[in-house]
Formats: sequence, structure tokens, C-alpha cells
Amino acid sequence: MGRQGRIRFATVWFGGCSGCHMSFLDLDERLVELAGLADMVYGPFMDAKEFPRKVDVTLVEGAVTNRANLAMALMLRERSRIVVSFGDCAVTGNVTSLRNQLPVADVLATFLSCGEGSVPAMDDNAVPELLPRALPLHQVIVVDGFIPGCPPDPERIWTAIGCLLLGEPVHLESDMLTFG
Repeated sequence: MGRQGRIRFATVWFGGCSGCHMSFLDLDERLVELAGLADMVYGPFMDAKEFPRKVDVTLVEGAVTNRANLAMALMLRERSRIVVSFGDCAVTGNVTSLRNQLPVADVLATFLSCGEGSVPAMDDNAVPELLPRALPLHQVIVVDGFIPGCPPDPERIWTAIGCLLLGEPVHLESDMLTFG
């Protein structure tokens, strides 16, 4: 728990489009309510440089696509009481995993060989090494639940977050996997 018994809440963004975090922002005025219940300790909307210890609830958007995602997934699992796959890329691999049909070298070839005399569009030494396959989060670490959707709608997100923050089991409509 955070200060004075408040929940320590985090979000993480791996390989995906950020649509889940945009849907999270669509909580609108409920974000103020969330701020009253939880301390946001990590996420793409804040300036935290390192994932903290003793996080109560972490939502993870995106597939695990590279070595940096893999290291972060292992760390956040160790440091979080509850980890939730947030959106279809984290739940199933979704669009991000379409690259799994090609070898990594073929995926990168377009960026590394731009034609004679041209500068490559990407310095492959400056980005984390891609894993052989993009993986849904539960294939890398144990997760405690899933919030499906591409992206999940704000109502689904709010229902799940509300239950998680209150320590209650989450049971949404039939296409929602249950956890808690």
C-alpha cells in the first residue's frame, strides 16, 4: 500500500499502439476519482525513470516484443502484487504478433537496407534486440487477470480498476476472463 493505505498503481506500455492507454485517458473525470483512491507510481504519462517496488496493481499494455520488454516484464512481476494484461496485444499478441510470420532479420531488413548510398532508417544498435516472436504477457510471466479489447472501452477499464483497487474480484460480461 502507498501513503496512508492508498493503492500503488502502475501502467506499462510494451509492443502495441498505445490505444489502451488512450482508452485509459478516456476515463475522463473518473481519473480524478482514481487519483483519490490510488497513487500512480509508474506509467507513460509520468516521469518515473525506474519501475518501483511494492506496487499493488500494474496494468500492462502490449505484447512482449524485445529484450527490454522481457526484462521489464520480469521486474514488474517481481515488484507487483497484481499484474493484469491490458488490451488484446497483452492478452493474445494481437496485431503486434503478426510479425511472427517472418524471421526477425526479414522484419528488420526494410529498415536496415534503404538502398545504395542512403542512410538506414534505424540504427539497430540503438534499439532493444527483438525477440524471435512477439508474445502475449502470460507466456512470459504469471498474470492475475486480463482486460480484453482493442482497445478495451473505458467502462470495462473502469469496472476492472474499481474492483482491483477495492480488493474485490472482477467479474465482467461473458467475454471477460475472470480473475480475483
